Amino acid sequence: MRKTAIVTGASRGIGRATALALAEEGFDIAAVAWRDAERFGALVADIEKLGRRCKAYDLDIGERAAHEPFLDDVAREFGDVHCLVNNAGVSVLARGDLLDVGEESYDRCFDVNTRGTFFFTQSVARRMVNTEGPGEAFRSIVFVTSSNAVAATIERGEYCMSKIASHMAARLYALRLARDGIGVYEVQPGLILTEMTAPSKAKYDDLIEKGMTATPRWGLPEDVARVIRTMAAGLLPYTVAQEVRVDGGLLIQRF
Repeated sequence: MRKTAIVTGASRGIGRATALALAEEGFDIAAVAWRDAERFGALVADIEKLGRRCKAYDLDIGERAAHEPFLDDVAREFGDVHCLVNNAGVSVLARGDLLDVGEESYDRCFDVNTRGTFFFTQSVARRMVNTEGPGEAFRSIVFVTSSNAVAATIERGEYCMSKIASHMAARLYALRLARDGIGVYEVQPGLILTEMTAPSKAKYDDLIEKGMTATPRWGLPEDVARVIRTMAAGLLPYTVAQEVRVDGGLLIQRF
C-alpha cells in the first residue's frame, strides 16, 4: 500500500534529509516549510527521482486556522497520513544575556517550537485515530527536539525552554496514542551541521577538536534522518516516547 509522510521544515537541513530518507523508505511526502519556496523545486525533483510523489506546502504551523485546510488537501492528494515528522523550528533572534531576552524572540520560539507543533500534532493525530484501522501500515509521529531540551544554554534560554516543552509534548502524545497503535518518538539532535548552526561553526569546530563530543566530528542531517527513518518504518514498535540522542556522545556525563 502507499504510505504518506508529512515533514515540517522540509526545505533544508534535517527536514530535507528526512524527506529524502522517508521517500527511500517508500513514503510519498507532503513537504512543509514557510517562506522558503525557492528551495521546494529541488526537493520535489529529488524525491520524484526516487519514484515517490511529493507536494510542497508553504505553511506556517503556528497558524492554527491553516491546519485543517492543509490536511484536507493532503487527504485529497495522498490519502491517509502514516507519519508526521515535527521538524520545523526556529532559534532565537539573537544570542545574548538571559536578562536581555525580549518578548518577540520568546514568543517566536514558543509560537513555532511549542504551540504550533503541539496543535499541528493534535490535528494530524485526530485524523490518524479516526481514519486508520487495524492492520494498516505502521503509523508514527516523531518530534525533533534538541540537545537543548536537556542541556541549558543561557545565551538562548527561550529556545531551550521551548524545546523542553516539546520534549514533554512527545511524552504526552505517546501515552495518549499508544492504545491506537501509533508510535510517538523523540529525536534529540546535538551539533548538526546545518544553516541554523553555521554561525557558530568556528566556535564548535574548536570545541569538538578539544573533545566536546565523543565522536570527533559534526553530526550531519543524514545522521538524524536515519534514526527517523527507523522509527517511521515501524522497527521500534515497543518503544514509547524514549528520546534518542543523535549527538555523538555530547550529553554523556564524563569525568
